[in-house]
Amino acid sequence: MFKIRYRYLFILALAIYSYLNIRYTVGDKLFNFPISGTLLFVTLALVVFGVWELNRLIESRLGRLHIFFNKKLHPLLILFLLSLVNVAVVCFISMQALYAVADIPVQINAEHLTLLMAFGFRVNLFLNCVNAIVFYMEKLKKTQLEAEQLKKISIEAQFEALRNQINPHFLFNCLNALSTLVYKDSEVSAKFIEQLSSVYRYLLYNQEKKVVSLNEELAFIESYLYLLKIRFGENILVKNEINRDGDKFYVAPAVLQMLIENAIKHNVVSRKNPLEISLSTINGSIVVSNTLQPKEIKEESTLIGLKNIQSRYEFLSNRKVEIERTESRFTVKIPLLELVE
Repeated sequence: MFKIRYRYLFILALAIYSYLNIRYTVGDKLFNFPISGTLLFVTLALVVFGVWELNRLIESRLGRLHIFFNKKLHPLLILFLLSLVNVAVVCFISMQALYAVADIPVQINAEHLTLLMAFGFRVNLFLNCVNAIVFYMEKLKKTQLEAEQLKKISIEAQFEALRNQINPHFLFNCLNALSTLVYKDSEVSAKFIEQLSSVYRYLLYNQEKKVVSLNEELAFIESYLYLLKIRFGENILVKNEINRDGDKFYVAPAVLQMLIENAIKHNVVSRKNPLEISLSTINGSIVVSNTLQPKEIKEESTLIGLKNIQSRYEFLSNRKVEIERTESRFTVKIPLLELVE
């Protein structure tokens, strides 16, 4: 606090306040000898100025003093203790200056010095209290800033870990599908590999991104749906009615693919019971819904899919991912994101 840019204005304001306070309480009888108002003001201003400036000098060397005391004393305590010496020195010099100007023989008058030091100690206590408040406010601000930075780093690390789960998860399912197709039709397998490379190129390109435009995601989904048609034929029916105004909105990469993949993994997909999946936009959200026809023999689940999506959107939006389950349908609503410039 003692190093603030406009300290001389504060010194002047404190001197004026002190002068008016003394004149109001004791008038011109602070000492047992006559003294003009101007001389009294100058004396009080000199005390305030001296205390402030000597405290500023100590504050500038507080780091060294803290080390000198082996860091056993708090810096504010060191400053306060040394400031008491400042008060005594400043008041003694100011008293002698007052004697000289008032044509009073130079002397050491305990009564006069005590009165002036009482004023000086009050001023010093006030300044140190304000300095302590400023010190702890700055420390709190710094602590909060560090906490926010740590939180950001932590979130980034968690986000990176969650995002890295996508590629292995997707690759495992695709290779599993390919292992089935390769024995059925080599031409279909080759085409599947071609489309798979196109889809995987998208994943690799966007793995460093937290969000992608809706248009990019929809283009990716069209390629992914082509792979599904190769694999399942008419056993899966996908109805895509997502609004194509995709330049305005953003989503987390591959989130739609993961929801479709999740539906296929946990439900029966057959000619007798084709799996119906619909994609649409409602009230600022993408809705992915599928008919609920659970497999009798459930596949082992790693629980990565939905938790991954929910966790990512906790970082990306204040709106939560909504999951609804009825007797006939399973629905997930994903908030559409708008980037604020």
